[in-house]
Amino acid sequence: MNAIEAIVQNLSEVRRRSMIIWESIPHEVLDWRPDSEAMSIKEMIRHVLDSEHYYHLALLNEGSLTAYESPYESRTFTTIKEEINFSETYRNEFIHTVKSYTQEDLTRINIDRKDVGYIRSLGDMLMRIAYHEAVHSGQLLDYLRIAGIKRPKVWD
Repeated sequence: MNAIEAIVQNLSEVRRRSMIIWESIPHEVLDWRPDSEAMSIKEMIRHVLDSEHYYHLALLNEGSLTAYESPYESRTFTTIKEEINFSETYRNEFIHTVKSYTQEDLTRINIDRKDVGYIRSLGDMLMRIAYHEAVHSGQLLDYLRIAGIKRPKVWD
């Protein structure tokens, strides 16, 4: 397995486990949040999906975007299934882009996000994208625990 294959495997595993969590969440608790400052469950799911799309565009741009029109912003969140279905095209395009990179690209290409405090190699950035989703998956598991909702098994 080369580095690109390992990164794609990691992105796929993180998403697979996120989906296990997301699909276990009862519809009636999508607006639940642990406090007034926190994202709701549905806001967090949308944040993960929208952020991945933004990150994909930032990778293509090799840096932060000066303007971003979210395809999610004008959409009403109806169900988790609908949100996942809507995001599928964006996800496939993202994974296709990742697979198009070469081993050398991982260190040769820099992603300039100095506007938010960093410039990172492509390889580092791809790992950060997976980590971002993984962190939010952990947060959702904690949300479910706090709300007294059964948590799915993600460690298979």
